[in-house]
Amino acid sequence: MRRLLLTALVAACLSPAAAQAQGRQDFSMINRSGYQIDQIYVGPSSSPNWGSDLLGSNVLRNGQTFNVTFPNRSPECLWDIKVVYNDGDQSELRQANLCRISRITIHWDRNRNDSRFVAE
Repeated sequence: MRRLLLTALVAACLSPAAAQAQGRQDFSMINRSGYQIDQIYVGPSSSPNWGSDLLGSNVLRNGQTFNVTFPNRSPECLWDIKVVYNDGDQSELRQANLCRISRITIHWDRNRNDSRFVAE
C-alpha cells in the first residue's frame, strides 16, 4: 500500500540556518493522508536513532494537527521525521530543515502510491 518515501527538501530548506534560527525547530504536523497516524518520530539527521514516539498513547487522525515542540535549544537544523500509520506502514521525510520550516503537511498520493510531505 503506502511505500517508504525518503525525501530531501529543496536547496532553500537544506542550507545552514543563521545563528539566530538555532533552537527554533518547533513545527506543526498536519495529517491530510486520509489515514490515522499512530506514531511520530523526530531525530537529528546526524543520528541513527529516532528516539521516542511523540504521540505516546495518542493518535493523529486525518485532518488533525499535532504540534511538535523541542524542550531544549539545539543547534541542529536538519531532522528526519518518520510517521507510522495504523496499519503499520511507514513514511519518512529526511533532512527537513526545521530551523526554516514551521509546518509539515503529509498527504497520500494515490497516483504514486506513496506519502508526500509538504513543508512550509
